[in-house]
Amino acid sequence: MKIKEDQLTTIKEQQEKINSILHQLGYLESQKHGLLHELASVNQDVEEFKKVLEEEYGAVNINLEDGTYTEIEQEEETPVAAV
Repeated sequence: MKIKEDQLTTIKEQQEKINSILHQLGYLESQKHGLLHELASVNQDVEEFKKVLEEEYGAVNINLEDGTYTEIEQEEETPVAAV
């Protein structure tokens, strides 16, 4: 016994679509993985450069539009009484 030829064709077409989508998803996941590594690297570069800037200017907020900066006021810690 067999299913009808047009039904078999439909099943094959659907399976090909599924396989194609799975292939594309795998490719996208691979791209995502690479981009996440690149993002981590850029974030590390940012943190290292922040340290360089902080050594030169102290703790500041920098306006990315014009490069001006304002000092960040550090709150003094008040000692907590031991109980």
